[in-house]
Amino acid sequence: MKRREFITLLGGAVVWPLAARAQQVAKQPTIGFLGASTPAAQSQWNAAFVQRLRELGWIDGRNLAIEYRWAEGLFECSPAIIAELVRLKVDVIVTHGTANVLAAKQATSVIPIVFPVPGDPVANGLVASLARPGGNVSGLSVQGPDTAGKRLELLREVVPGLQRVGTLADVENPYNGPETREIQAVARALGLQVDMLEIRRAEDIAPAIETLKGRVGALCIPSDPLFNTNRVRINTLALSARLPTIYFDRGYVDGGGLMSYGPNWADLFRRAGDYVDKILRGAKPGDLPVEQPTKFDLVINLTTAKALGLTVPDSFLLRADEVIE
Repeated sequence: MKRREFITLLGGAVVWPLAARAQQVAKQPTIGFLGASTPAAQSQWNAAFVQRLRELGWIDGRNLAIEYRWAEGLFECSPAIIAELVRLKVDVIVTHGTANVLAAKQATSVIPIVFPVPGDPVANGLVASLARPGGNVSGLSVQGPDTAGKRLELLREVVPGLQRVGTLADVENPYNGPETREIQAVARALGLQVDMLEIRRAEDIAPAIETLKGRVGALCIPSDPLFNTNRVRINTLALSARLPTIYFDRGYVDGGGLMSYGPNWADLFRRAGDYVDKILRGAKPGDLPVEQPTKFDLVINLTTAKALGLTVPDSFLLRADEVIE
């Protein structure tokens, strides 16, 4: 073999694998992930999502890339963030919070969109139906209003003589209206009065809770990214005002809240990983039915209960999925 031919073959042997690897990298799918809150506030949910992807063979940084973005409870920022993900030509958009999912749907009719936890996706125009979503959007629905009333019932069991309950309403989020109305309706049925204060930004939370101090016997905080982003602040203010609290997610209780009841959000984010896996393997989101929660958790923090001077009935503790001491 001539020296020049040998060099050409050797060069080809070196160049070909490099080109193949470059092509392989180019095919690596990318998920655009828009969190409605902050990385710290929803760390457990994100961890469940990433872990499920790993179980299904998708590893961030190896055969998958995840572009994380965070709205921090400010829905007015969502359209610009979604537009950025669309420009990046991600393969799937994963986001939660009805406003965020609507922003994604308005931005693209081509890129598949998976939602782990919006409100009623049919009523809010996200999908045509739960069984046949159609279009490029599907996921899991929390059906928040269905559990809002249950939280009031649980609160009354733990707080003796409860007659008046305070709640906060993020008026910048028009999609939490059903949950707020459910709280008011169930309160009337239980003979409770509700003081609802409007919140527009994080700075409104402290004066609102100060206003409720001495007027109500407890707080029922609805699901909302703004409140989740500021849950440490809410817990601190509520404890200072000696107000028992109930929330939609156990993350608040881990941080010192009294108790929570609602769908297991980490499980919903985990199951969102199944949707992403199916889509990356060729499924169309419009053909994937919207699923409902299968796990509901009642969590209570006994340390907080003692600090508030509350004695939790044994029957209640036996029903709890977790008791934090």
